[in-house]
Amino acid sequence: MLLPLGLLPALVTALVAYAVRPEAPVVGALRLALVRAAVIVGAVAAALVEALSAVRALTTPVLVVAWSIAVVPAAAAALVRYRRDGARPRIDLPWRKLARGEQVMVLVVAGLILAELVVALVSPPNNYDSQTYHLPKIEHWVAQRDVAVFPTRIHRQVTIAPGAEYLLLHLRLLTGGDGYYNLLQWCAGVGCVLIAARIAGQLGGGRRAQLLAALVVGTTPILTLEASSTQTDLVVAAWVGCVATLVLDELGRGTPVWAAALIGAGTGLTTLTKATGLLGAGPLLVIWAAAQLRRAPLRAIGNGVLVAALAAALAGPFLYRMQQTYGNPLGPDYLRNSISMQRHDPAAVLVNALHVGHTVFQTPLGPVNDAAARAIDGLSRDLHINPDDQRIVFWGSTFPTMAWPPDEDRASFPVQGALVLVGAALLLVRRGRPRLYAAAFFVSVLLYVATVKWQPWGNRLVLFLLVLGAPLAGLWLAGVVVRVRSVAAWVAVGALAVGACAGGLAVGYGWPRRLVGHGSIFTESRLEQRFNRRPRWLADYVWAADAVRAAGARRVGLVQGEDTWEYPWWVLLRDKDIEPLQSIVPGHQPAVAPRNVDAIVCVADDSICGYYTPAGWRREKHGTVQYALPPR
Repeated sequence: MLLPLGLLPALVTALVAYAVRPEAPVVGALRLALVRAAVIVGAVAAALVEALSAVRALTTPVLVVAWSIAVVPAAAAALVRYRRDGARPRIDLPWRKLARGEQVMVLVVAGLILAELVVALVSPPNNYDSQTYHLPKIEHWVAQRDVAVFPTRIHRQVTIAPGAEYLLLHLRLLTGGDGYYNLLQWCAGVGCVLIAARIAGQLGGGRRAQLLAALVVGTTPILTLEASSTQTDLVVAAWVGCVATLVLDELGRGTPVWAAALIGAGTGLTTLTKATGLLGAGPLLVIWAAAQLRRAPLRAIGNGVLVAALAAALAGPFLYRMQQTYGNPLGPDYLRNSISMQRHDPAAVLVNALHVGHTVFQTPLGPVNDAAARAIDGLSRDLHINPDDQRIVFWGSTFPTMAWPPDEDRASFPVQGALVLVGAALLLVRRGRPRLYAAAFFVSVLLYVATVKWQPWGNRLVLFLLVLGAPLAGLWLAGVVVRVRSVAAWVAVGALAVGACAGGLAVGYGWPRRLVGHGSIFTESRLEQRFNRRPRWLADYVWAADAVRAAGARRVGLVQGEDTWEYPWWVLLRDKDIEPLQSIVPGHQPAVAPRNVDAIVCVADDSICGYYTPAGWRREKHGTVQYALPPR
């Protein structure tokens, strides 16, 4: 892996952040500079993918040249800013000015971030969804040198929004592998912590409120687990947070064009990464538009058009491909219906909200969880709603599910969730910007429970709501913890301590990546770690890959099911030409027939493997995997 080339985007981001840092005194100037740089570089990276894809030039040499060229204007802008300032910027880190409790908060969050970085660097990608569709789609793009729709049996490789994978594609081509994939979510996690702290300051919170907001976000188990993952929930949460903090900067003034452009780019990145993020960004965009219309209607209309145009420019090409392929920019009916609520009556929305809340606030106390689930089921039936109605529950799932263990896909966060809801409720009665922001937060929550079905892994889907709500928790906690002798202060401090312990345990003992214990990243090989979710599959995949290599096959046909792991083949057969032999994508049939490949690997039922095996070929099976070879 060529690490220096992989650092080119980071170098560009650092230079841009220096160049665009705010001139006037603002809350969290350094944090704002990083937000601006992240949005600018993220938008350029996404646009570059689409532009190069249009001419089938998504290759390592082209991207190396592109990023090398990008360093030049970024460095020039930073140099101009340096000369204009006439001095090096001072970064004030008042460690000695912090109270003892504030220093503890900084050390806790910094320690968790450092531990997450270690896990992200040492562990290979081993998230279940990443094995199925997040990472295989990148390999297909690399093979075909564009991001056009391709034939596949796993529709999520082409139908799920690809914003995070666009950014990973740059790492893939610049480094030649996946060794630094986990750093994208780690950076997004750090961004979420910084953004939550800045929003708390924008809402009037002082240093303590900002640190408390950072502590609430930074110790949330699902965040600490995903910060070393190749999931996409932290990425979209970071983009939503960017839009939120940029919008709050504009509520007290007429928005200049450049600021509107940043908001539009952030909105486009949110849409391109995961459409549910718009449920968080949308209410704040409406508030921004209303505030601007009162100030200067014509400018507001122009800025609104700019925001919409930039968002469409970034997300439009993908949405257009979905429209052309499935007749709907949101993808096929079965994808939309499996995720989106199909009942919107008040009773159904209430039940869905209770389902989501039960999963978020689940604790290790089994009897309490069971009692709450029974109460929700009873209320559902009283309202004449089947608790497992597939119109309000993800297809094939049943409520409830066990969510309290530290698993990156499901981990609950009862402490942090409670602090956020209490803070949001209390600030609704406070005048000024905090009340307006709290109202927007609750609108986002309502939009989510009214449009997205309950899912067993739903806790990771609401991460953007946690990031938006944490500043509200920081504001009210800042006023409570200073009352040393009050019961409320001790309860709040105890809750924060429990939450911090939960976050630490998630990093130390979480799954499928952990620092200590059985399956530690320090005691297992990288290949073994890739299969932590399904250890018994490791021998099956290796056995088939070894047989294919021994046979001298160069073109390998791929047969699989809807939710099987494709990515291990791209790792184990890195130097082979892998061709899908199936496709459920309309208008996109496999480019080769089974008889035209040198070998076939299959992870599916016997009948399916047999159907795609040409007559006279030898077929062998080992556990869940089969391979087929032509006669010698």
